[in-house]
Amino acid sequence: MRPENQSSVSQFLLLGLPIPPGQQGVFFTLFLGMYLTTVLGNLLIILLIRLDSRLHTPMYFFLSHLAFSDISLSSVTVPKMLMNMQTRQQSISYDGCFSQLYFFILFVGLDNFLLAVMAYDRYVAICHPLHYTTIMREGLCLVLVAGSWILSCGNALLHTLLLVQLMRPENQSSVSHFLLLGLPIPPGQQGVFFTLFLGMYLTTVLGNLLIILLIRLDSRLHTPMYFFLSHLAFSDISLSSVTVPKMLMNMQTRQQSISYGGCITQLYFFMLFAGLDNFLLAVMAYDRYVAICHTLHYTTIMREELCLLLVAGSWVLSCGHALLHTLLLVRLSFCADNTITHYFCDQGCGDKETLGKPEEMDNSLEQKVSDLTNDEPR
Repeated sequence: MRPENQSSVSQFLLLGLPIPPGQQGVFFTLFLGMYLTTVLGNLLIILLIRLDSRLHTPMYFFLSHLAFSDISLSSVTVPKMLMNMQTRQQSISYDGCFSQLYFFILFVGLDNFLLAVMAYDRYVAICHPLHYTTIMREGLCLVLVAGSWILSCGNALLHTLLLVQLMRPENQSSVSHFLLLGLPIPPGQQGVFFTLFLGMYLTTVLGNLLIILLIRLDSRLHTPMYFFLSHLAFSDISLSSVTVPKMLMNMQTRQQSISYGGCITQLYFFMLFAGLDNFLLAVMAYDRYVAICHTLHYTTIMREELCLLLVAGSWVLSCGHALLHTLLLVRLSFCADNTITHYFCDQGCGDKETLGKPEEMDNSLEQKVSDLTNDEPR
C-alpha cells in the first residue's frame, strides 16, 4: 500500500442485529430483560454469599468472584448494544473499540482462570478431605483469586497491544499470503532454539499421550474424572500441534509466509481446541461439585451416558464457537500491512474487497522476505 492511499479512521460502524425498525422496541425490551436478569441474578448470588455465614467457604468465595466476573463480562458489550438500538447511532470510537476488546478478553480470561481454581478446590476437597481446611486456607484463596486477576489482566493487555500494533487505523486490502515474523532469534542461534522448542513440544505431546495411555490401561482410572482428563490431554496435544509444527518448520526453512487459507484454518483449529479446553475444565469442575456435594448419589448422577453427553456437548459447542468466529472473521478486511509479528495467525482477517491489487501485496511479501534475508549478518 502506498502512503498516499492510506487514511486514518477515528471510529467504527457497528451494524448490530438485522432488526426491522418497527420491532426495535420489542428487541430492546427483550435484551434489556436478559441483561438485567444476568446482572441481578449474579448480584443476588454475591449478596447471599456475603450475608450467610454458612457460605463463607473457599468454594463460595470463588463463586462470588465468578458471579462478579459474569456481571462485568455482560456489561462490556450489552449496554453499548442497547444504547445503539435506542439512539440509532451505531458508531463506536477507535479507542472505545479497543477498550471494549481489552475488558472482554480480561473477563473471559478471568472466568476461565476462576473455573480452573474452583476445579482445584474440588480436587482438594475430594482427594484430601482431612487436610482440606489446612490446604485451602484463606491466604491461599486470596492468592489464587489475585493470581487469576493478574494473569487475566496480563493476557488481555498483551493481546490488545498486539492487536493495536497490527490493526492500525488505515485502509484495508486483501492479501493471499501473510508474513509471520516469528521470534527475534539471531540467525546463529536458530539451531539451539529449534532444539529447545522441539523438545518442549515433544515433552507436551508425549506427556499427554502417556496420560491417555495410562488411563486406558489402568482399570482403576476408568472413572468420570479421568475420562474427562484423557479428553483434556488430547485437546492439549491438538492445541499445541496447531501452531508449533508450523513455527518449527519456519525456523528450519527460513520461509516465514503462510497462505490466506492456511491462516484461516490455523485460526479455526486454535479457537476450537482453546474453547474445548475451557469447556472440559468446566465439565471437570461440575464432576468435582457432584463428587463433594452429592457423594452418595455420585455414581448414579455421573453415569457413563452423562459423561459422554458432556464431552460430546463440549466438542459441539467448541466447533460451533470456532466456526462462528471464523466465519465472522473472514468477512472483515485486513490492515494494509500483511506482516504478523508472531509465530502463528492470531489476528482478524476479512473479505476480498481490495483497495489495491493482490499481486502488489504478494510482491510486497516477497520484498519483505528478501529484506529479512539481506539483513542477516554474514
